[in-house]
Amino acid sequence: MILQTSLPYDVLSPRPLPGIAPLGDDPWFLVDDAYAAQMAERARLMATRRDDVIATDSPDTENVTKMLETVLAHLPPGFARSGETVSCADGRRVTIDPTDPFGTLGHILQNDICLMEKRGDEHVLTGAVLCFPASWRLREKIGRPLTHIHIPVKSYTDDIARRVQRLFDGVRPGMPIWRFNALWYEDPALFQPRSATAPRPLTEVGKTPYLRSERQVLWRLPESDAVLFTIHTFMLARSDVPGSAGAA
Repeated sequence: MILQTSLPYDVLSPRPLPGIAPLGDDPWFLVDDAYAAQMAERARLMATRRDDVIATDSPDTENVTKMLETVLAHLPPGFARSGETVSCADGRRVTIDPTDPFGTLGHILQNDICLMEKRGDEHVLTGAVLCFPASWRLREKIGRPLTHIHIPVKSYTDDIARRVQRLFDGVRPGMPIWRFNALWYEDPALFQPRSATAPRPLTEVGKTPYLRSERQVLWRLPESDAVLFTIHTFMLARSDVPGSAGAA
């Protein structure tokens, strides 16, 4: 069981969908009290279930290079790059492998990272490291546009889909935007893949023991139509969620 004990935002005050706000001066990436444990789990998943957590669909080589360099240029405090090696917040040293960019980043950051490239009228998921899926499968979504990725999310209406695509089109280099979500879970496991044909079962708010929240940041790669969608997953016991029934 890997849990955080706090959140850096008020999770019980959601914004109207799609809930986007400017990130401003806040860091693109965070490090929290579960960093070491989450990174150990990420390493285990990439070693034993790589095909489930890393996938690509012919991403543009230049965009992938930009992704790797841009992320490494925005590492949070506690990290240091020296040549082709990154020293991490838990003391590990990770070698930067340009032939495995998603695997490299997956060993450095808590974040899952999705590369969305413009193909036609929509942004399409062309590459990702997704160790902590929240009730979806990377293999079902790779190579698919935004509208397909959000099936079977009932709240993702056609109007919301159009607004989200406009956000992807409008996000500017150096001006990231962010949102968060919040779902109550019975199971605190971080790796929870689920097929789109088997939707997540309904849970009754106030009775499930764990809150799962994702801090999602969107930022455009320089001189590109490609957007990075990064996901920092928090899992808290109900007693650690301020304002929730059962909180200490």
